Amino acid sequence: MMKKVATFLAPIALLALGACATPFNADVSRFQQLPAPQGQTFVIRAANPDNAGGIEFGQYAALVASELQEIGYVPATGANADMTVSLDYAVDQGKERDIVRQDPFYDPYWGFGSFYRPYVVRTRRGARYVVGYYDPFLYSGFNRPYEIDSFTVYTANLDMKIDRNGDGKRLFEGKAEAKSRSNKLPYLVPNLVEAMFTGFPGNGGETVRISVAPEEKR
Repeated sequence: MMKKVATFLAPIALLALGACATPFNADVSRFQQLPAPQGQTFVIRAANPDNAGGIEFGQYAALVASELQEIGYVPATGANADMTVSLDYAVDQGKERDIVRQDPFYDPYWGFGSFYRPYVVRTRRGARYVVGYYDPFLYSGFNRPYEIDSFTVYTANLDMKIDRNGDGKRLFEGKAEAKSRSNKLPYLVPNLVEAMFTGFPGNGGETVRISVAPEEKR
């Protein structure tokens, strides 16, 4: 019987773990006058000179080139490309955020005597301190046990522009922005690229929320 129950619960546990995975959400704004793909050629350059020729930039540029090829554009090797794709990316220094949580298991009648008990606060670094005694008959929002979870939120963005080389006309402007608890560009930029090219080239002047599925755990 126990073996049958365990067999039944295992898929449910896997589903629960999958449901906990959080997708990568990005706000994407695009303005475009791109021609229909008919084999036009393109080159990709770094908008920031500091990134030009870098290995890291090359990896991100390869992701963009792959997306453009899937649409129907063709990478060029020389200076005679039809279009130039300008690419830039960055992540800020982050901002601290606090979430205050009340203790869901708190019992005001447990502890020293019938009505008094110590209560605690978790600081930003996770330490817990006794700060006084709780009286359920003198309740206020300030003397109930609570926890403060502190974390840093980073804002990352990807900017992409496409110009026609023949006359310099701007054909596309796009920006993907996301808030994340990670500041690692190798994680952020590929997700921003995927968001940028979801529904590409999009409707001009429209900002949409794109959710990228979380990476599968192996």
